[in-house]
Amino acid sequence: MDKKFDIQSYMTKGVERIVSDALRTTMRDPRESAYMLKFAASSRKASKKRAAAEKQGEHIPPFLIASITSSCNLHCAGCYSRCNNATTDIEPVDQLSRDEWRKIFEEARDLGVSFILLAGGEPMLRWDVISEAAKMPEILFPIFTNGTFMSAKYMELFDEHRNLVPVISIEGDKDKTDSRRGEGVYDKLISAMDSLAERGLIFGASVTVTTENFAEVTSEKFIRELSDRGCKLVIYVEYVSVTEESTDLVLSDEQRDHLIAEVARVRQAHEEMVFVSFPGDEKSSGGCIAAGRGFFHINSHGGAEPCPFSPYSDVNVRDTSLKEAMHSEFFRRLTENDILADDHKGGCVLFEKRDLVEQQFDKDL
Repeated sequence: MDKKFDIQSYMTKGVERIVSDALRTTMRDPRESAYMLKFAASSRKASKKRAAAEKQGEHIPPFLIASITSSCNLHCAGCYSRCNNATTDIEPVDQLSRDEWRKIFEEARDLGVSFILLAGGEPMLRWDVISEAAKMPEILFPIFTNGTFMSAKYMELFDEHRNLVPVISIEGDKDKTDSRRGEGVYDKLISAMDSLAERGLIFGASVTVTTENFAEVTSEKFIRELSDRGCKLVIYVEYVSVTEESTDLVLSDEQRDHLIAEVARVRQAHEEMVFVSFPGDEKSSGGCIAAGRGFFHINSHGGAEPCPFSPYSDVNVRDTSLKEAMHSEFFRRLTENDILADDHKGGCVLFEKRDLVEQQFDKDL
């Protein structure tokens, strides 16, 4: 990895672009634009905090991924969380409480974290945690949900607290979505989108991009349908195989280049929407941005992990501060030993180099 690469500057520019795009897409909605203007000011303050820390030799990532539950009502084909046993059908045991998550959110805010992505399992099963997140307008909380728990109670919460943004998972058309997520799921999530739009609430869509749907989900038809329904954010997540049996779903280099090009195209063609691609073009970011470079992951039990796709942890936020967790010995090894560098096949370096990741994890941590 290029030691001269300025990850702080790169991530700050990325945050500024997302915030700028969000302001543009909400200009016609007075309530939404009013919140986004306040959030933009908070984001600038957070960026200054991170820059000040950087000058002191301490890197603070602007993003955090929080898996707030191990429970989910669906059994999506190829789900990384179930394959890693991070999501199960048994009653959750020893998960972080509402108060513990609130402490994490507060410390993240004080450190200069601007975005906390709430995931699971199905995060909307944790009303207690999401209602705590609502109290922190300085942080934007995208909620990655399957869209099947969009109750009137949640609609009221989202209406009152605009820092909560539901991001609904969709795989393409009805056949592709139901094939991966279960029969009838597509109709439920479309109904959820329509209900959000009717209330004037901002929402997004999360698309797991595979060899089976990559052309469809970047097509003008698909994007136009989402836009017409009121969707303001599309997050493309490249499929990461966590078992050898599902590697056929992983994008080829050619398909990945096509995805990168199409995301650039739709950003120009659809200024009414925000588009984010993950992991995106790692060459432009000096390598993978996990393990605290741009973000890290906290699982439902408090373990600090490089990424949801890389479930290894040497520290738990119950036992230490968030600040200390993001600078764990394991994260340091991944960064300093160039495990996160971009010279690899596939979209996820942590999966591609999993043997090296495990070697670093097993070295007397």
